[in-house]
Amino acid sequence: MPPTPTFFDASREAQLRAWLPTLPQALNLESLQLAASDASPRRYWRVRNAQGDSYVVMDAPPAHNELTPFLDVMDRLLAAQVLAPRCHAQEGAQGFLLLSDLGQHTYLPALQQAQAAGDARAADRLMRAAIESLVRLQAGAPTQGLPPYSEEVIRRELDLFPVWCVEREHGIQWGERERGHWEAVCAALVRAFAEQPQVLVHCDYMPRNLMQPLAADAPPGVLDFQDALHGPAGYDLVSLLRDAFISWEEAQELDWAVRYWEAARRAGIGWSADFGDCWRLMEWTALQRHLRILGIFCRLKHRDGKAHYADDLPRFFAYAVKTATRYRELAPLLPLLEGLRPGVTQQAYG
Repeated sequence: MPPTPTFFDASREAQLRAWLPTLPQALNLESLQLAASDASPRRYWRVRNAQGDSYVVMDAPPAHNELTPFLDVMDRLLAAQVLAPRCHAQEGAQGFLLLSDLGQHTYLPALQQAQAAGDARAADRLMRAAIESLVRLQAGAPTQGLPPYSEEVIRRELDLFPVWCVEREHGIQWGERERGHWEAVCAALVRAFAEQPQVLVHCDYMPRNLMQPLAADAPPGVLDFQDALHGPAGYDLVSLLRDAFISWEEAQELDWAVRYWEAARRAGIGWSADFGDCWRLMEWTALQRHLRILGIFCRLKHRDGKAHYADDLPRFFAYAVKTATRYRELAPLLPLLEGLRPGVTQQAYG
């Protein structure tokens, strides 16, 4: 069994119930219910006022959270006219925020249902809306003062792969040859980050962090943005297209990527006129994210007792193989992947 989260002691709910009646929103404590929680340092409650209007309370224990980045990025997204939560009240010392409620259903189940039903139009409508919001975010969100998606950050994230996926999950120690292959790939990925337009990067712009709009023609609500950085414009797009829990045929990926690229260029985001080169940079950026997530999912399994995350490792191995097979500079990754899971690169040579 996964370990019980230790971020929330019994006094948290009592503190929350003591704070809410002090607010001018006239909240009904009887309506308070837990909306989302896992073994993370944050959880969310839903509460209504006397008129039935719904709010969400972020419960973020100060020992494990810093509210300032969330509020800072929230203001940046709202300035770009992105549909993000608005903060109606805060109790920083205790780690509580009263936020607007953007709905109860994320993109993920809607996309999965559309894919299972073969409803390409429904999936396309949702994804186009997400791409429109992403372009609005990148074109309008201020970036001054954001932490940079620096080489140090890129390499720290990449290091999760050899530490947790290679050594801990598969019990393999690389020799000098394998480490040389790895360094060549890492250097190529670092360059790809630097060669793109630099914008506000949400860092987890994926279906589980996008809320289904309450109206058919409305944009998605955007959540979980507190880790935003100043970095490559392709990162959030590929996070959307190559997700942890749903995959698309490459022709569909390309269709959405071209639509994004055209809209981004019209909005003044500095992509080149050569889509092929832009797609290469996007794919290389995706590979960095996939290697990072392979490490994170293995860490969740071994360090945090969340073994079910290992069920999604094959999806990311497939993403990595597809990309490394296509580009000469990334080919050194293929024997490293094959050494972990013999046969995983068979499709590369078929």
